[in-house]
Amino acid sequence: MEDAFRRLMRGEQRGLMASTARLALCVPEFFYSSVMRLRNFAFDLGVLTSQRVPIPVISVGNITTGGTGKTPFVALVCDICRAAGVEPGIVSRGYRAATAEGNDEKKVLEILTPGVPHEQNSARIVAAQRLLNEHPHCGAIVMDDGLQHRHLHRDLNVVLIDATCPFGYDHVLPRGLLREPLSGLRRADVILLTRCDLVHEEQLREIERRARSASGLPAEKIFRTEFRPSGVRTASGRQHSIESLRGLPVYLASGIGNPEAFHQTCRSAGLTIAGTRWFPDHHDFSEADLRDILSNATAAGASTVVMTLKDLVKLPSAGANVLALEIAPHFSVTEQRQTLESLIRNVLRRT
Repeated sequence: MEDAFRRLMRGEQRGLMASTARLALCVPEFFYSSVMRLRNFAFDLGVLTSQRVPIPVISVGNITTGGTGKTPFVALVCDICRAAGVEPGIVSRGYRAATAEGNDEKKVLEILTPGVPHEQNSARIVAAQRLLNEHPHCGAIVMDDGLQHRHLHRDLNVVLIDATCPFGYDHVLPRGLLREPLSGLRRADVILLTRCDLVHEEQLREIERRARSASGLPAEKIFRTEFRPSGVRTASGRQHSIESLRGLPVYLASGIGNPEAFHQTCRSAGLTIAGTRWFPDHHDFSEADLRDILSNATAAGASTVVMTLKDLVKLPSAGANVLALEIAPHFSVTEQRQTLESLIRNVLRRT
């Protein structure tokens, strides 16, 4: 259903029914877009206010729904803070957190940022205050998915744009994937284009042009990044090199916002893909799902299943033949990473 909906939004589905459906979706899009514009205008005028906390806040967010790769970059910002001698804490919404342990993204961040406290609450200001009360040693807050959550003031807005689906099919929800009109990019202090290795140079230049136009940022504040596989791991935490899978047929399964990008990343890592099974974003995998995936993999001639780390943390009982592909952010130009580090360090010093 999700894949069919994306094809509808992209305009790939033709015919009277598809055209009528797209036209019908423009009605709620108009109202949702209008509400978001009014909300942002109210914040800009000071009718709605952002509350400050006594330590710097760095937001990592995006302008579209779906996966842009925020979690690895949240981990990267935490690493930069620690390298600067500042202990970070993370606040996030906790979308679909089924237990007190938090949702899948929190479990992934516990692996990527061991020892970093993490508070989840739909009201990010409440999460920030709880973090300060329970972890007074924290010197900075990294807010996951915070671009649209304006009630908590931030000192640096890092916005990610997925180069494989940069502008949400140029429509706001539900007609497209934009969370708000593109004018929201004007709140960005720096823009990171992700998955640039999966897009042609001409497309990247056009994405950069549109990002500059929408945000008002200079070219030197728009960076190119990609996700490079760094290895694979089992649910028990055992790690292997990516080379251990090369030449073997693998079956891909995932419940993330952009499964096609995951598919392309696996292909670029040299994996031989025997088949795929996609679930909705934030899918809560059950043991029945796991049995079904393993059965499909066997039927496709693959003895190994590869998922994302975000998927595997929800399957602690998965065996050694179910692996998570680990990825790490990489900047196409080394100086761009140094610029990001400098921006973060300046915020930490200034506040």
